[in-house]
Amino acid sequence: MDYLALLATAVPLALLTAVLCATLVCLVAILRAHRGDVVTVLLALPAIIAAMLRRKR
Repeated sequence: MDYLALLATAVPLALLTAVLCATLVCLVAILRAHRGDVVTVLLALPAIIAAMLRRKR
């Protein structure tokens, strides 16, 4: 197997693993947080997204 084929296989697997790990960490953090904190963050998400989109432009 040449190096290009190895990279073509390893990079997507590494990215998939990273996304799954990040998802797991976020879910555990949400489950361990107090309910009021989670609700506050979820209610603030539209404002956070709007601020990020304004800053991006």
